[in-house]
Parts: sequence; C-alpha cells; structure tokens
Amino acid sequence: MNLANAITIFRLLLIPMVIGSYYSDWAFSNITAATLFTVASLSDWLDGYLARRLDIATNFGAFLDPVADKLLVTAVLIMLSAQFPVLLLPAMIIISREIVISALREWMASRGQREVVAVAYSGKLKTTFQMLSIIVLILVTDSSPDYLFWLGQGMIYLAAVLGLYSACQYLKAAIPSLSDS
Repeated sequence: MNLANAITIFRLLLIPMVIGSYYSDWAFSNITAATLFTVASLSDWLDGYLARRLDIATNFGAFLDPVADKLLVTAVLIMLSAQFPVLLLPAMIIISREIVISALREWMASRGQREVVAVAYSGKLKTTFQMLSIIVLILVTDSSPDYLFWLGQGMIYLAAVLGLYSACQYLKAAIPSLSDS
C-alpha cells in the first residue's frame, strides 16, 4: 500500500463521515460535513499528484480512485436531493453521466483506446463546479440567506450542463471506435 492509495482509501472512509455529520444534530454539523467533503475532494487531487510526482501509480490506484470519486459524489448528491428535491434533476444527470462515461472508458480501455476518452478540460470544469456547488449546498441551513441556496443550485445545474457537454465530447471522440464494432 503506497501513500497515494492510502489517501484514496481515506477518501472512501470520509464518505460515511460526511453523511453522518450532515444528518447529526451537532451544532455546526453542516460546516463539519462541508469541511469533510472539501478534504475528500482535495484528496482526489492530492493522491493523483503524489502518484505521478513520486512515480507510485498502481493498477489498484487507477481502479480505486475513480470509484472513490464517484461514490463520494453520488452519495452526497443523493443526500442533498433528499433535502432539496429541486436538485433531483441535476443529480440524476450527473450520476447518469458518470455511469455512462465510466462504462465508455472501460470499454475503450478494453479495446486499447482509453486515450480517446481521456479527461478533457470540460470534464475538469464540470468537476470543479460540481464540487464547489456541493460544498455550498451542504452549508445551506434553514437560517441561511436565500442567495446561498440559489448559488449552490445554479452551480449544480451548471455542473449538470457541463457534464452533458463533456459527455457529448467523449462520445463524439469515441464514435469512430464505436462504429468499428
């Protein structure tokens, strides 16, 4: 077990902590949950950076890292959709997009063409808006100013639109390979 993989496993362990904190009756539970989610989100960048920088990338890490990311985002989007039903549509779009693109990447990798659907700038932009919007939405409470919810809601809808756009880019890049089947 190397450091990058340990950080990925740590991110997985943070998921129930984020959910538990959010639903707890502690004072500042939403701030705790948002902080834990932020740490988990930043750990995604850190484990990848360390794996590349220290040349400690492993097949296990390449498998587990995207799984941890998708589990984190999916669990928290479901949690937030239960609290704010208006978020159900962007949550469904984001989660569905992740499943489709993960399957596309797996299929392309099995054909030796994973680089065709490598992460693009639009995908990174989607992830940035997605993570920031989730942090904002976790911070919303009954006593929060309305603009905080509207900001988070607008950003999550933007993340969903960017997700659809990036999915179209990935699918367009893969079409020549898809038609060869």
